[in-house]
Amino acid sequence: MKVLLTGAAGFIGFHTARALVAQGDTVIGLDNLNDYYDPALKRARLAQLDDEPAFRFIEADVADRAVIQQLFDVERPQRVVHLAAQAGVRYGLTHPQAYIDSNIVGFANILEGCRAARVEHLVYASSSSVYGANTKMPFSEHDLTDHPISLYGATKKSNELMAHAYAHLYGLPVTGLRFFTVYGPWGRPDMALFKFTQNILTGEPIEIYNHGHHARDFTYIDDVVDGVLKTLAQPASGDPQWASDNPDPATSSAPSRLYNIGNNRPVSLLDFITSIEKACGQTAIKTFVDLQPGDVPKTFADIDDLSNATGFQPSTPLDVGVEKFVSWYRDYYRV
Repeated sequence: MKVLLTGAAGFIGFHTARALVAQGDTVIGLDNLNDYYDPALKRARLAQLDDEPAFRFIEADVADRAVIQQLFDVERPQRVVHLAAQAGVRYGLTHPQAYIDSNIVGFANILEGCRAARVEHLVYASSSSVYGANTKMPFSEHDLTDHPISLYGATKKSNELMAHAYAHLYGLPVTGLRFFTVYGPWGRPDMALFKFTQNILTGEPIEIYNHGHHARDFTYIDDVVDGVLKTLAQPASGDPQWASDNPDPATSSAPSRLYNIGNNRPVSLLDFITSIEKACGQTAIKTFVDLQPGDVPKTFADIDDLSNATGFQPSTPLDVGVEKFVSWYRDYYRV
């Protein structure tokens, strides 16, 4: 297949690009290489793909409507994996417009491109952040997600609604994947694993939010990519059992589906830190602080739907995944 992959220089995007190429697809990678975090890390990821003739990179912004329209007109991709987004919960407190530009305007441009090019399947990144104020565990795609507590979560919920509208109006097959705390080599510097590893190895204190009363459904990158590829291979279709008088948020009469993609095993933040300490061979200097605005105390993914539909089954134990990240970090930063 010819696949357009947005956010190709990002953490999940880079790993997805490698996997698509490995299975024989032609990949057009798109990224704007912004400075939300160090662009050098993004370029270093792309450099890993330099010798792949099936991968071609285009530096552009999904919020640029004319560029995106021309891209679809020229490339005519068969399928699209849309991972480009302004990420992060706390950044939205100070930079709200970045989320509107990338996550709303940019996604609208991708939807329009897919419609015009008659794309076979659009798989796009949603987030566990859409569950917001929900406390019912595990988080299920069949539950309502009407109370986001971060702008990031609100924009991802908006993406789900926009995608459904395109599926209903134009028959565009769309599948949203709600990612749960993805971690692993080449990860993002704004994520806890990266920051904790960095500070532990340099002897700096780590800040532990909510005084350690956090739990996250940490999902290793290889497992996530496996789920993305399995989903991409199965274009969404309408559910003939869907009932408009009792609507299921996860499915539709239109070709639109939503799936959680997580590990289905929440881990306490303190146990997570213990795993990092073990991999680093050093003990963290801990500073306990309050819950941050936009954060939730716990995430826990119900992955039954994705497993039943695609055979998705995460298989990487936390200690193994953390050790692989720390090994990559030491090698990349030579520490």
